[in-house]
Amino acid sequence: MDKLIGRQQEQQQLADCLSSGQPEFVVIYGRRRIGKTFLVRQFFNDKFDFSYVGAHHFSQDEQLENFAEALCRHGLSSIPPRLDNWREAFRHLQELLERKPKNKRKVVFIDEMPWIDTHRSDFVRALENFWNGWGAQRDDLCFIACGSSTSWMVDKIVMNQGGLHNRMTRQIYLRPFTLRETEEYLQSKQCQWDRLQTLQCYMTVGGVPYYLSKMDTRKSLAQNIDLLFFTRNAPLSMEFDELYNALFNNAEKYITIVRTLASHREGLSKQDIAGHTGISGGWLTRLLTNLERCDFIMSYNRFGSRQNNTIYRLTDFYTLFYFKFIEGRNNNDEHFWTHLLQSPAISNWQGHTFEIVGLTHLQQIKQGLQIGGILAQASTWRSKDKEHHYQIDLLIDRADRIINLCEMKFSNDRFIIDKDYRQRLSDRRAWFAYETRTRKSPVITFITTFGIMPNQYADIAQSQLTMDSLFI
Repeated sequence: MDKLIGRQQEQQQLADCLSSGQPEFVVIYGRRRIGKTFLVRQFFNDKFDFSYVGAHHFSQDEQLENFAEALCRHGLSSIPPRLDNWREAFRHLQELLERKPKNKRKVVFIDEMPWIDTHRSDFVRALENFWNGWGAQRDDLCFIACGSSTSWMVDKIVMNQGGLHNRMTRQIYLRPFTLRETEEYLQSKQCQWDRLQTLQCYMTVGGVPYYLSKMDTRKSLAQNIDLLFFTRNAPLSMEFDELYNALFNNAEKYITIVRTLASHREGLSKQDIAGHTGISGGWLTRLLTNLERCDFIMSYNRFGSRQNNTIYRLTDFYTLFYFKFIEGRNNNDEHFWTHLLQSPAISNWQGHTFEIVGLTHLQQIKQGLQIGGILAQASTWRSKDKEHHYQIDLLIDRADRIINLCEMKFSNDRFIIDKDYRQRLSDRRAWFAYETRTRKSPVITFITTFGIMPNQYADIAQSQLTMDSLFI
């Protein structure tokens, strides 16, 4: 089994739960395939006083039957009890735990909790009753609730306005791996890829541990992409529908939004999204919130704009790759990726996704620029003048009166700034200062894979970082 990589803060929280001497109600959530179950199972070495996993698309009767069998496995009785509702199920769980040694910390792990809460289920009310009536008085109890449907976990548990309101003692939200953690994970599998291949791997599937686990590190990244996406019945080519349907009710609405954002790489305001999708009002707000909670999209401000200030951008690498190369593909070439490695389509995709790597590694960029301790806000900017189509995907507005205008450029070698490009950068910087009326100093910052080739035009870059800074 793979060893546990990273997650130091999360492991510390779990360790604190074991030693607190207080009743602990721990909620762990995050998108599908992110490693929530793996974290808990590895940390506790699969030693639970009771554990149960909800089953997708099972009825309440089937869920209860499985729960009764789990009670037997953990020592309640030799014959599964008949359970007619979840209140009875938790009463039997209470009975099981009361039989355990009183001087031992008791760990209960209920996984995929959203799948348990079937239509017209009494599960949440029964859970409230169990915790308030018994669990919250047990100083020896650590109760762990886990689930992939982030919207359900937040609405029904974290933000519960009923019997579980303010009952949660710890909240653990699992995010995708960073580039550094991805590199560490691949190295744990004896991977010999260099950082460029690791970066390209991240640009394909992101920092999702399950997807990374599918990589055969004896082969090149290009060979892996062919095997995982383009061979007959390739496992990740069929992941898309399962992913969204497992995470969200009304998955088609969420897919409509991410499809729209995928075709507008510069990002869209909520008003623009409504216009393109026909989804609006509170319903659109809820969908966007849920997508952002699952790290599929990110929102950031538009510099200098007071209206429609928030811009939403699709940042899930797997979804971007799927829309770009998988959906609707008629080509049956099982070596599609290796055959097209030098194609304009792949070069364009690499440029776009490298920008998103930068957006999702803002803290690493700040650290690389040695401004980690300076108050700074990231935003985007687009010129309002119709004659000028200037745009900056990432700028860092700093409290020390500097604004970094970031240029993120993917290249297989050192990036070359020529005379025309230098002039465009200079004009854009001047127009930004003129239109925004900023009194701060805008400086052009390059973030590239291997740095900038020294020449007579390279002085336009007042600071620069290479991809190594993204691995901090």
